[in-house]
Amino acid sequence: MIKKSKEHLDLVNETYIQHFKVAFNVSLLMIAGGLQAIIHAICPALFDTSASDKIKKLYEKISKR
Repeated sequence: MIKKSKEHLDLVNETYIQHFKVAFNVSLLMIAGGLQAIIHAICPALFDTSASDKIKKLYEKISKR
C-alpha cells in the first residue's frame, strides 16, 4: 500500500501534504455538489446550476493537473 501510494504521488508530482490538500478540496466540492443536487431534486427552484457548476469547476481543476 505504501509503495503504491508513493508511486501515485510521484506520478502526480506532489508531496503527501500537497496531494492531501487537493484531494480533500475535491472531495468537499463533490459533497457540496451532491447535497445541492439532492436539494434541487426536491425543489427545482433552488440551486438551478450549482451542481453542474461544481462539475465544471472540478473538471477544470482535475484536467489542469
